[in-house]
Amino acid sequence: MGRISFSCLFPASWHFSLSSQILPRLMIPSLRQLLFIGLVLFLTGLLYLLVTGKGHASWIREENHFHRHLARVTDVDATDTSNPNLNYGLVVDCGSSGSRVFVYCWPRHNGNPHELLEIQQMRDQHGKPVVMKIKPGISELAKTPEKASDYIYPLLSFAAQHIPKHKHQETPLYILCTAGMRILPESQQEALLEDLRTDIPVHFDFLFSDSHVEVISGKQEGVYAWIGINFVLGRFNHEDSDEEAVVEVHVPGSDKQEALEEVAKNLLAEFNLGCDAHRTEHVYRVYVSTFLGFGGNAARQRYEESLIKNTATRNKLLGQHIGKTAESPLLDPCLPIDLQDEIGPSTQKLYLRGTGDFDLCRQILQPFLNRTNETQSSLNGVYQPAIDYNNSQFYGFSEFYYCMEDVLRMGGEYNALKYAQAAKGYCATQWTTLLDRFDSGLYASHTDLHRLKYQCFKSAWMYEVLHSGFSFPTNYKNLKTALLVYDKEIQWTLGAILYRTRFLPLRDIQQESLKGVHSHWRHSFSFVNNYYLFLACFFIVLLSIMLYLLRLRHITAQRCTPSSVPWLEQGLGSPTLLINL
Repeated sequence: MGRISFSCLFPASWHFSLSSQILPRLMIPSLRQLLFIGLVLFLTGLLYLLVTGKGHASWIREENHFHRHLARVTDVDATDTSNPNLNYGLVVDCGSSGSRVFVYCWPRHNGNPHELLEIQQMRDQHGKPVVMKIKPGISELAKTPEKASDYIYPLLSFAAQHIPKHKHQETPLYILCTAGMRILPESQQEALLEDLRTDIPVHFDFLFSDSHVEVISGKQEGVYAWIGINFVLGRFNHEDSDEEAVVEVHVPGSDKQEALEEVAKNLLAEFNLGCDAHRTEHVYRVYVSTFLGFGGNAARQRYEESLIKNTATRNKLLGQHIGKTAESPLLDPCLPIDLQDEIGPSTQKLYLRGTGDFDLCRQILQPFLNRTNETQSSLNGVYQPAIDYNNSQFYGFSEFYYCMEDVLRMGGEYNALKYAQAAKGYCATQWTTLLDRFDSGLYASHTDLHRLKYQCFKSAWMYEVLHSGFSFPTNYKNLKTALLVYDKEIQWTLGAILYRTRFLPLRDIQQESLKGVHSHWRHSFSFVNNYYLFLACFFIVLLSIMLYLLRLRHITAQRCTPSSVPWLEQGLGSPTLLINL
């Protein structure tokens, strides 16, 4: 009989040949070998199935989370009010300068206790957010509290027109008042709120109770704002986490810092956004502080009061009349060059003329931060925990954004050096030039003369608040000023309704459970059964191969004569295998 030869010339020359007499033994494995090969193949297949199955399921879950989050934050289509599974909610923000109603909607909860409601702003037929604003603020009615319900009526009537009538009774309404109401005496606050509690249920069928209208603290408002921005950014998806997720601020402790810890605890807010009080995956511990009087307008007012007082004192001591007339104005480095302004009441009127010195303005404003010499303190000496700037991200809204974008056109990524250069250039520009640019439409469409006049002051104030007040490094790269995130205006009202409706998913979770364990078991069985079906097919194929090989061995053994393979019958060693290298 002939031989079967194999040769290779590269990378090294070699050659070997096999005698046909030994082929039957190589091609016909024993039963023990077959079982061993089958076991190896089985374990390999099972391991591959488990690894790829788990990885694939995890990837699918992450992909679903991403697409669902992206769909929620980028959805600008009109809300489908014909959808019977859509729920609605209202939040009225009663601020200092006016009040706004926000209409929110969300689909039925999916029954997964790990997930929050997918709340978003309702959009009208044109794809615009359903929101309405009225002026002035409700605090202006402090002396006529009986008009509070008449004041709020247009907002609620507007919202009622956008929500299906049959949904009104299950639509929660929250009226939350902020800064303007906080400064009123408690008796005046209560009179206004009582009028709302009494009259609103008479005219509207919304889900409304006494606890749904209140004056919220600055701490609450800060927490709601934090919830809103993190929700839009998709930071609350913890379903795939192996550990319980708790976002917290660490307060260092030592025997010498006990007093400091007590102060710090008052600035920490711990809350649970989840629907189950016994689960901690949605428990968050957040540092929150508000600084009344430190906003741009309030700071300007304090600054002007200081100018009036200090100038009057200096004039009296030196016998001067600086600022008494437009011909002898007080020079103000926080106003653009040659801008003339008048401040103070008629009995204390003070005339100003801008010199546009950004650096000098910053220096003059530093005492208004009320900083102390203590470490870990910010504006007004308030405790501020240490911040890991290498692992943090901040967003600045409202005045932080307007101050950067309306005139300087620098909204978005904050760069301290570029911002300071732009602000310095603006301050050093002649007022007449700025007016020409304003008339030419070079600034944001909603920019007015008030913004134009006080942009220099507010630019300097914001810079000092960020870097001297909150101690942000001037080279910090993870601060963004924003009005919109994913093309949506971020309001603390979103965080408010997320927090106040956090228990609503319990209803849907219970209903999902009442549908029967059977449906859940059937779904789980279907999921697992797919894997067992694959294993069954794998075993059938493996068994078929083994049976075929056994039959092949039997047939071959019958064809082999004792003379051709005497070593097989006698248990002798096999013939010599020739290998030529």
